[in-house]
Amino acid sequence: MHLTSTARLFALAAPLLLVTTALAQQAQDPGPNAPVSYELSFDNAAQREARIAVTYRDLRPGAVEFRMARSSPGRYAIHEFAKNVYSVSAKDGAGRDLKIDRSDPYSWRVSGHDGTVTFAYTLYGDRGDGTYTQIDQTHAHLNMPATLIWAAGYDDRPIRVTFRPADPKWKIATQLAPVSGSATTFWAPHLQYLLDSPTELSDHHLREWTVDSGGRTQTIRLAVHSADTPETVDAYAEKAKKVVAEQIRIFGTAPEFDFGTYTFIADYVPQISGDGMEHRNSTIISQPRTLAAGNFAQLGTLSHEFIHAWNVERLRPAELEPFDFTQADPTPSLWFAEGFTQYYGPLAIRRAGEMPLDAYLASLGGTLDFIVNNSARRYGSPQEMSLRAPFVDAAASIDPVNERIFASYYPYGAVVALALDLTLRQRGSDLDAYMRHLWQRHGAAQRNFAPVKPYTPADLEAGLAELTRDPAFAKQFFDAHIRGSALPDFAPLLAQAGLVLRPADASRAWIGATNVTGGGDEPVRLGEIPVPGSPLYAAGLTRGDTITALDGKQIASPAAFRAALAALKPGEPVSIAFTTRAGPGSVTITPVADPRLTIVTLEKTGGQPTAAQLAFRRAWLGND
Repeated sequence: MHLTSTARLFALAAPLLLVTTALAQQAQDPGPNAPVSYELSFDNAAQREARIAVTYRDLRPGAVEFRMARSSPGRYAIHEFAKNVYSVSAKDGAGRDLKIDRSDPYSWRVSGHDGTVTFAYTLYGDRGDGTYTQIDQTHAHLNMPATLIWAAGYDDRPIRVTFRPADPKWKIATQLAPVSGSATTFWAPHLQYLLDSPTELSDHHLREWTVDSGGRTQTIRLAVHSADTPETVDAYAEKAKKVVAEQIRIFGTAPEFDFGTYTFIADYVPQISGDGMEHRNSTIISQPRTLAAGNFAQLGTLSHEFIHAWNVERLRPAELEPFDFTQADPTPSLWFAEGFTQYYGPLAIRRAGEMPLDAYLASLGGTLDFIVNNSARRYGSPQEMSLRAPFVDAAASIDPVNERIFASYYPYGAVVALALDLTLRQRGSDLDAYMRHLWQRHGAAQRNFAPVKPYTPADLEAGLAELTRDPAFAKQFFDAHIRGSALPDFAPLLAQAGLVLRPADASRAWIGATNVTGGGDEPVRLGEIPVPGSPLYAAGLTRGDTITALDGKQIASPAAFRAALAALKPGEPVSIAFTTRAGPGSVTITPVADPRLTIVTLEKTGGQPTAAQLAFRRAWLGND
C-alpha cells in the first residue's frame, strides 16, 4: 500500500475502478437530463442555510408526493428532519407555479404538473454529526436524509447531484460517483444509495492509498477537515492504514467497494458534535477537537466505523434491508451489528500496534465492568436491548425514564463477543473465524449495492453451529447469552491469556449511587436512580430525593457528599438523612465493597504467565 499526500479533488484523484462490481458495470451516469437531479447552493451559509432544488422528469400523471426522511441509516430512532424545511415552491417544466397541499408534517403534495416538477426549498442546518446537517462559512456537512427531499414512488431512478460551494477553496468528499469532467457534479444509482451518501464540502486535507485484496486494487480516502498541520494528518493517515490492514486481515478480504473506493469523511472542528456513522462505502466521523489536541484518540471511532464496511453494511440484519426512511428501523441484532463492531474497534487498534497493552486492558476492563455490574441485565437480554434502540439512539423525550433498565447494545454486545471469542479459543477456533464464516455466508458475494442474504438471529446461530460443528453448543450459547442475559465466569476465560479479573478497589465503600446535583442555595439531590439491590435502593431513595446528612455529616454540596462517601467503610453501618416526596426521614444503611472490576496482566500481580498463556495472549491481542 502506498500513501500519498495529495490535496486533489476527489473527482480528479486516482481513476475510479468502475469494473469492480456488477452494478458498476450496469449502472452509469444518467447524464445532464437525469430523471432526477438535485442542485444545492450555500450562498447564505452565514445564516446556516442551503437552498436546494430537485427536478423530477417523466413523472406519471397525477399528484406527486414529496417527502422528507424521518430516520437515517445507522440511526434507529425517529428524527424529524422536516422541521428545518421552509420557503417551499414547486414549478412545472415550463416554469409555471404548481399547487402544493399539506396533510402531514413530513410531505408536500404537488399537482397539475406537465410531467416535470422542480421542487425547491430552504434548509436550515446547524448540528454537525452523523445524523444531522451543519452549514456555515467553513463547511457544509451534509447527512443526506437531513438534507434532501424526494418524490415517493420513484426510488429506483438514477440521480445527479450538483453542489455549488460557498467558497472556491471548498472540495467535495463523498461516496457518490463523480461525473466525468466535473468537480461539483456526482451521481447515484438510486435513492437508497443517495440517502446513504454523506457529503462534506470544505477546505479539507485529503490523503489516499490503495489496498490489494481478493484480486482487486481499491482506493481508501481520508478527508480531514481540521486545523491540524499536514504533518499531523500524515501521521494520522499512517495509523489509519495500519488499522485498515488489520481489519482486512480479520475478515480475510476487503469488501468489494462500489466504484472501487472507500472514503473516511472526518470533521475535527470546534462547532461539531462527537459522532461516527457508517455508510456503505464511506463513514462520516466528527469530534470537536483537532487530531493534535486529541492525541489521535479519533482513531477509535475510525476503527469502529470501518469495521461496519463489513458488519452491518454488507453483513446486514434483514430488518434493515432495505432501510425505511419514513419510520424507525428496529432490529433484534444490534448486539451483533454494533456490539461485535464495538469489540473489534479497539482490538484492531491494539493488534495494529497503535495501542499499548495496558491501555487496551483498561478499556476492555471498563466495558466488562459496565455490563457485569449492570442492573439492566435483569430486565432484558442483548436482543431485547437491541429492540429498544428506537427509544435511546439519540431519540428525544421530555418524560423521565428509568435508566437502570437499559444497557446499551454496544458494550453489551462487546462483552458477548469477548465471551464467545475466549470460549471459541478454548475449542481451537476464535471469533475471527466466526466473523469470516458469517462474511462468506452472508456478505462476501454481495452485488448490486445490497447484501446477498441479509441475516436473521437464527442465521447467526446457524453460522456458529456450522463453524463449531456443534449445534448444541451454538444453541446453548444463544439461549444463555443472546436470548437470555446470563454471562459466563470471565476470570478463567481471561486467565488463559495470563490476565487477572479483580476488584478495582475492594476497600472502597459503595452505596449504589454517586451522582448528586445542587449545592449553594439548592439542596443536594440524587442525580441518578440507585442501582437496584444497592443500599440506597433498599432504603427507598431515588433520583431527585434530597440528601441532608450521611454518617452524621451535613451534606450541603456535592463535594461534601463525595467526601462523606469516601470516608465510609464496607460493612460498617451508617445513618443517612434525606427528604423524599413523602417528607423527611432517616435510615441506617450498610455500605458494601465497590463492585467495580478491572483487568490486569498476571505480571502486575506478581505472578508469571506460562509460555502457553503468553502464546494465547499474543494470538488474541497481538505482540507488544
